[in-house]
Amino acid sequence: MQLDLDVRKTLRSGQRVFHLDVRLQSSSQRIVILGPSGSGKSLTLKAIAGLLRPDSGHIRLDGKVLFDAAKGIHLPPQGREVAYVFQDYALFPHLTVRQNIAFGLTRGWFNPLAHVRHETVEYWLDAFQLAHLAHQFPVELSGGQRQRTALARALVARPRALLLDEPFAALDPTLRIAMREELGELQQRLQVPMVLITHDPEDAVVFGDHVLSLQDGRFAVEAGEGALEVLHA
Repeated sequence: MQLDLDVRKTLRSGQRVFHLDVRLQSSSQRIVILGPSGSGKSLTLKAIAGLLRPDSGHIRLDGKVLFDAAKGIHLPPQGREVAYVFQDYALFPHLTVRQNIAFGLTRGWFNPLAHVRHETVEYWLDAFQLAHLAHQFPVELSGGQRQRTALARALVARPRALLLDEPFAALDPTLRIAMREELGELQQRLQVPMVLITHDPEDAVVFGDHVLSLQDGRFAVEAGEGALEVLHA
């Protein structure tokens, strides 16, 4: 993955003003952005995903321009070929596991039919050991099973990169350890590039080929090996 990020965004809420100013160039397969709540982690991830439009700068992924303020380019989320996994997984409660995964292949907001089988969906059901749960609804799943369903839905469309928003924050400590290991093995097997944001240093230890510490909207510390360049204005 080649990620070239230069994002500036000012947000105002009442008298509070927050300035996001993040810049990096990376060829890492695993980037971890570490920082406390309110540091700008989610804003950065949403900018890459197309859920937030920066005021200025650019975002390029593997040579594809996702955003360029000077050129007036701002691709919608569905045109960026990235998959965003929300902290709460954002599964559709009225859809089964199979339908939730199949939703990643549908265009628009049409619910996949419950009885329809798709070869790609069946592959990911097997890959995540969810085949025996395919007919169940999210409320019937454990935390780990919900996470695997969300990951399968994200990966079913073969994205260029996987964006993970605090993927273990909602899990209890024991499950968190197991799911870190499971996600790590999955990423190594599939070789899907990922950008993970977290407030937990242990996530950075496990996944951080490149770790960036975000403080008050700016990268403060860079760690890890490889071709990562952190630039400051």
